[in-house]
Amino acid sequence: MHIHILGICGTFMGSLALLARELGHTVTGSDASVYPPMSTQLENAGVTIEEGYLISHLQPAPDLVVVGNAMKRGMDVIEYMLDNGLRYTSGPQFLSEQVLQSRHVIAVAGTHGKTTTTTMLAWILHYAGIDTGFLIGGVPLVNTTDEHLQQVFAHSSYLGADKNNDDPSKTGYFVIEADEYDSAFFDKRSKFVHYRPRTAILNNLEFDHADIFADLNAIQTQFHHMIRMIPSTGKIIMPAATASLEDTLAKGVWTPVWRTSVVDESTANNLVNDSEWQAELMREDGSQFQMSFADNKDATAIVNWSMSGIHNVNNALVAVAAAYDIGVSISTACAALSAFAGIKRRMELIGDVNDILVFDDFAHHPTAITTTLDGAKKKLSDRRIWAIIEPRSNTMKMGVHQDNLAESAALADYTLWYEPTGLEWGLREVIEQATATNDAIGNQQVMSSVDAIVEHITHHAQAGDAIVVMSNGGFEGIHQRLLTALHSK
Repeated sequence: MHIHILGICGTFMGSLALLARELGHTVTGSDASVYPPMSTQLENAGVTIEEGYLISHLQPAPDLVVVGNAMKRGMDVIEYMLDNGLRYTSGPQFLSEQVLQSRHVIAVAGTHGKTTTTTMLAWILHYAGIDTGFLIGGVPLVNTTDEHLQQVFAHSSYLGADKNNDDPSKTGYFVIEADEYDSAFFDKRSKFVHYRPRTAILNNLEFDHADIFADLNAIQTQFHHMIRMIPSTGKIIMPAATASLEDTLAKGVWTPVWRTSVVDESTANNLVNDSEWQAELMREDGSQFQMSFADNKDATAIVNWSMSGIHNVNNALVAVAAAYDIGVSISTACAALSAFAGIKRRMELIGDVNDILVFDDFAHHPTAITTTLDGAKKKLSDRRIWAIIEPRSNTMKMGVHQDNLAESAALADYTLWYEPTGLEWGLREVIEQATATNDAIGNQQVMSSVDAIVEHITHHAQAGDAIVVMSNGGFEGIHQRLLTALHSK
């Protein structure tokens, strides 16, 4: 079957294209911007990509058009598709029908940590010898001599076996990053509603995606649509004491729930009775911790890894619990995480210039900014931390989180905010007002060009500093520009 994908260079759609190729389909696609690494990954897999959204890309007509959620009514290619009666579907619907129907689906949902947790879980299962399929919204970092793991995690998706390795009479597994964003212009349900998971990880739940959701309750409604589909023989795994998730479950839940907690001496007595799974910190930065399960107290194991931050310990907890639920021992899962290298754009070290470390991170929500900087401060406690932040997401551009922005970066020693042209609210005024009225927020400035940011860093950063660049986009190539300027310093 010839499949043409509109919006193929997006993380989800590009990963979907790779799965379609693995299924044996002929795959072509188009996008407004064709750029590496996704374009290179797709071309290497034999996928033909065309730039722009031209009617000619649908001539002759493909057997099926898979429509990305960036496509809108009024676009010539969409009107042509509808007027000529071409067969079309959304990406999540295609995935559901072509891949997920025969699988035990493990869906990882939540406002934060989806990509990291999905990657952790897929890594654990393959480390344990389970040939699970997966689709994640990022590119894994692989630091291993194991050829199987190198091959499987070379891309952001993998088809895997549709039968259980140990028992062919049972279905195989598929781990998927379960995004709450809408599916397509003709299907405004969240993507994850299509996935019908048997196991669901609910990492957290906050208000986001203000361009499509009116408030937190609207997002909770979508989460509950997914919860309604989880069988009674399945499992829901989520952090304890999360009011927004507990409120969602209060709408009705028919599936057993495991709760998780990160504990230390000050919180253990309060949380241990409220959660089945615990991680006890052995280092403050989260780089070493012991994991245990209340129903099997003798089965404990230690994770000693390169990751940091309490948010990543939480991600690890839910991933190990999900793996344990399908038969992976705690000791095997923790050994897998100890060999886990992370994923690109999550506190990824991209350069060390004269002892100035430069990190790239995907954080684009106040909570994510705070947790990223918390992990950085604890892991890099002997360094000054510079935060460079681009408020690029649709929710950020709308100014929904403006009152929390300055405080979210308070842990950094210095923060440089980028205010792009056309921002509909005054970032400079918001940051200046916050820093003037709250001494605890620290040194924060707003700049209107990437050149100005690079110049400021070049003049003021010193050996022993660490720079954390946070954006969910390319940020006008600031990463390489910054490294080049520091080399010339």
